Formats: sequence, C-alpha cells, structure tokens
Amino acid sequence: MLSLGIYIIGSLLVIVILHYWRNPKCNGKLPPGSMGWPLLGETIPFFAPNTSLDIPPFVKERMQRYGPIFRTSLVGRLVIVSTDPDFNYFIFQQEGKLFQSWYPYTFTEIFGRQNVGSLHGFMYKYLKNMVLNLFGPESLKNMLPEIEKIANNNLKRWSRQTSVEMKEASAKMIFDITGKKLISFDYENSTENVSENFVAFIKGLISFPLYFPGTAYYKCLRGRKKIMKMLKRMLEERKSQPRKEQSDFFDYVLEELQSKDTILTEAIALDLMFVLLFASFETTSLAITLAIKFLHQHPKALKELTEEHEAIIRKRESASNGLTWQEYKSMKFTFQFINETVRLANIAPVIFRKALKDINFKEYTIPAGWAVMVSPPAVHLNPTKYEDPLQFNPWRWEGIEINGASRNFMAFGGGMRFCVGADFVKVQMAVFLHCFVTKYKWETIKGGDIVRTPGLQFPKGYHIKISQKEY
Repeated sequence: MLSLGIYIIGSLLVIVILHYWRNPKCNGKLPPGSMGWPLLGETIPFFAPNTSLDIPPFVKERMQRYGPIFRTSLVGRLVIVSTDPDFNYFIFQQEGKLFQSWYPYTFTEIFGRQNVGSLHGFMYKYLKNMVLNLFGPESLKNMLPEIEKIANNNLKRWSRQTSVEMKEASAKMIFDITGKKLISFDYENSTENVSENFVAFIKGLISFPLYFPGTAYYKCLRGRKKIMKMLKRMLEERKSQPRKEQSDFFDYVLEELQSKDTILTEAIALDLMFVLLFASFETTSLAITLAIKFLHQHPKALKELTEEHEAIIRKRESASNGLTWQEYKSMKFTFQFINETVRLANIAPVIFRKALKDINFKEYTIPAGWAVMVSPPAVHLNPTKYEDPLQFNPWRWEGIEINGASRNFMAFGGGMRFCVGADFVKVQMAVFLHCFVTKYKWETIKGGDIVRTPGLQFPKGYHIKISQKEY
C-alpha cells in the first residue's frame, strides 16, 4: 500500500509539473507551440543536423503547424521563435526599449561574460565605436592594398599544391589580415597554433551543451581557454614593452585601458578581442567557401563575375596596378553575387533578444523575461519575397542597393546591432574574388557537402585544385 501511495503521489506530481510546464503563465495570449519536456524542452530536435540550405526542419515544421510566431523551450529557456518579417523588424527597432540583446548561458560561457553581444546601452555604443575605428570605411580604404596583397600571395601558394581545403585555407588567409590588424599576429613566424584552437572552438560553438571530456562543447570551451590565455599573455607583454606608435588594435586598447576616465576593463577588452578574432576566422571563410562552390555550380554567374573583373583591369593605365576604392565600389554584379551568397549561407542561423516587459504584438503577448529567437533562414527563404528561394540567383538583386538590414534581408543582423564588420566582410570577399577569377581556374576534387547543426559546416571540407590561367 505504501508503494502504491508513493506511485500515485509521484504520478500526480509529474502530471502537475507537465501541466504547468506546457502551459506557462501569461497575462494574455501566448503564441501557439510545444514546450517539449521539462528543462530539456525541444533542445534535441533543435540541434538535429540536416544537409540542406533550406529553412531548418525544426523551424519549418513548426511554422507549418503553428504559424510564423510560435513558442518552444531550448536548453531550459522559454523561447518565442519569430519567422515574421514585421515582428523581426519591430524587435530590432525596439532594441534597448522593449528588447535587449541576449544569448543562452552556453553562448555566454563560450564568448565570455563580458562579450560585446551581452553588453548594453552606453558600453555597447562605446565598444561599437572602437570597432568602427578599426573596420570603418576610411580604415578599409587604407587596408585595401594589404588585403589584395595577402589574397594574391595565398592564391599563388595554393596553386602550387595538389589540392586546397578551402574552408581551412581561406580562414587562415582572412585571419592573416585581421590577426595583423588586431594583434600583429604573424602566422609564418608564430609558434602559437591559433588555428587549431579556433577549429576546436568552432566545432562546438553550436552544439549540444554537454560539458565532459570528448564532447564538442567541452573541446569548444578548451579552445576558448587556450586562446584567452594567449591573448592575456600578449596583453601583459605589451604592458611591459609598450610601443612608441600605435600599430594594431591591441595598442589602441592599451591606450584606452591606461586612460584615467576610461570605462573599458581588461576583461571586456580581452573578450572583445576574442570575438573579433573569431569573426575574422570563421564567418567570412564560410561565405568564401560557399561562394566558390556556387561559382562551380553556376557557370553563368562565373562568366559574368569574371567579365566584370577583367573589365576593371582593362580600364587601368597599367594592368599591374592594384585595386582602387573606386574600382571596388564599381563592382555591381560582385555585390549582387555576395548578397545572394550570404542570403543562402545564413551563417548566423539565429539572432537572440530578450523581452524587457510584457509586449503585445498582433493577437499575441510576449511575456517579460522570455527569450525571442529571430530566424534569418525563414526570412531569406520566404517564397513570397524571393522567387524560387533555394535557387542561387544573383540577378535577383539587380538594381537593389543594400546598405543595412531590412524586413527581408538580415544577413548581418539588424537595428542598432547591425554587424559593424559587414563592410569588412564585403571588401574581403570582393577583393578575393577579383584576384581569384582574373588569374586562376580551378576544379573540385572532393567534399563540398554541407551540414547545419544549426550552424553551417563543411564536415568533409571542400577540396579544390587551383591553377593559374594561361593567356
């Protein structure tokens, strides 16, 4: 009888817990959806891998079942998912008023508790201005010759190899540019294996958060720890041996730290450096790798891109002259090609915010404290806005100029947190493509298949053979 009583009480307790979990408190009407299991929620299907550029199955299936706005639970957090362009735009425009930037605990552990994405108000604007000084239009004009030189040097070296794995190779190339600009890092002469640490970090970045040896998440945090240790040591070396003139971002940070009225702390500075290095290593290299795959698959796009860049060279007084800023700004089809690549790439598969108060939108109420997850793939692959959305079609952007985010395009975020490195990404991609298509040809050797978990990955790499063109 005692055992039966315990069983009945336990069963009733489970029923009560499930009822309250699946019917969260709300001073209004919650969006429809499923909360999954207590604490675990729907975390497992969210992280389930898929091999398509389409909207992730987790989001697509729930859009079809519940509509463009629905509720769920991920890693113990109550979440509203938005695939509604109007609601997304509203979220970004109300940054700091009704919503603020937020990331799950696991993201905070990975990127650091003082990372730029977790800071708000004046501190965020302060850091944003620091980064704009580094990667704003005026700085990019001065960096153009160096970016072109590094692209040419890498392409020449790759052409001597039997094959090149483009994701890894392009990541090192871009890190060569930003590593020098940020911390005067020199790949060839450094004993630090930064690349290996970042690879471990990236593999676990968007993975199931199980922290024990052997898991991707564990390796990710170990990779971060090693990189942060390196940055801390470099900062101490700079303090003990300050430079007479600023030569990189580290020097600028040190100057800020030593200022009497600074609000910058060493912890914030190191987390900022880490995020900037990560962005330079991972995001643009993914876009470049996918761009090369698209060029291979779409000869018409390759032909028009090549013609545009060869025309730029023909117009010069000397073909050996380097790229100018005016030439860069004239690359109309190149920008169309880049827009289409990043639209399909969806390198940032989710964007998180948190509701600061109860918010009414259309017929729904978003409770204060709930996370809101914007889904860029659902926006970029919306068939009512993009005809044949899974079809690679750079000509769809003809006559359309994009200088920021819109309701239907958010490859670089939106609102006041629009990516400050967006122009830097475009410059790197455009310059690389210029050097690539005018001087080289290539063939695919193996790989190129993608997996989303939900972040974009090339699990088997993308191996190509590069050779110089003969004229």
